Amino acid sequence: MKTITSTMTFCGLLALCGSALAEPAPSHLDRILEQGELRVCTTGDYKPYTYKAESGEYEGIDIDMARSLATSLGVKVQWIQTTWKTLMPDMLAGKCDVGMGGISVTLERQKKAYFSNTLDVDGKIPLVRCEDQSRYQTIEQLNQPSVRLVEPAGGTNEAFVRAFLPKGQLAFHDNVTIFQELLEKRADVMITDASEALYQQKLKPGLCAVNPTHYLQYGEKAYLLPRDDNTWKMYVDQWLHLSKANGSYQKVIGQWLAVPAAQ
Repeated sequence: MKTITSTMTFCGLLALCGSALAEPAPSHLDRILEQGELRVCTTGDYKPYTYKAESGEYEGIDIDMARSLATSLGVKVQWIQTTWKTLMPDMLAGKCDVGMGGISVTLERQKKAYFSNTLDVDGKIPLVRCEDQSRYQTIEQLNQPSVRLVEPAGGTNEAFVRAFLPKGQLAFHDNVTIFQELLEKRADVMITDASEALYQQKLKPGLCAVNPTHYLQYGEKAYLLPRDDNTWKMYVDQWLHLSKANGSYQKVIGQWLAVPAAQ
């Protein structure tokens, strides 16, 4: 009798465990709708996608898109300040419903998180003083001990330099005032995405984007999402699809981004 009772108890526990495992975890979509807020992790240091002004207000392409996403949900935005080093830890810690702000798609990030559908293609190129454009056209020219490279720490720009330009002198600087390092000749080259290089070229006379339509490394941009939440990813992807289909995404891009002429 004791054996039969123990067996029944064990089977009951298995049934309870199976029932618990069968229940899907609540989606971020449900939490957002219930709490009335969209938590957006952004670095605030990457024009033209995300920038935190002295007033504390955020602006940029993906800031506008974050507000559009929140409007589609009928909720408000809660900005979560992060850095390129802490973006993934913040996502894994559950602080973010979405990461936005010129985020590049990488396999390392894909191991730990989901990405939305692709926003745009945007590869790595050099940003240099205009007078030096001819000196920094190729990997061979860039990968020299005499070349002073400057990058923000922790992102895909640093990863590119470490992988392909190991002979260069790498220094780190914040991503807001880093461009002054080039203009004042404390550094020679910044490897960055073509979109940022073109935008800074427009803002800062004396800086030039080198071969902005011929990338040193192919890249894509997307929004970072919590892994394994398919319901939330499907919503974001559909919102993004409709934003592109009705032209609102292109309108935001047009307000911020310098687009290179076709060659």
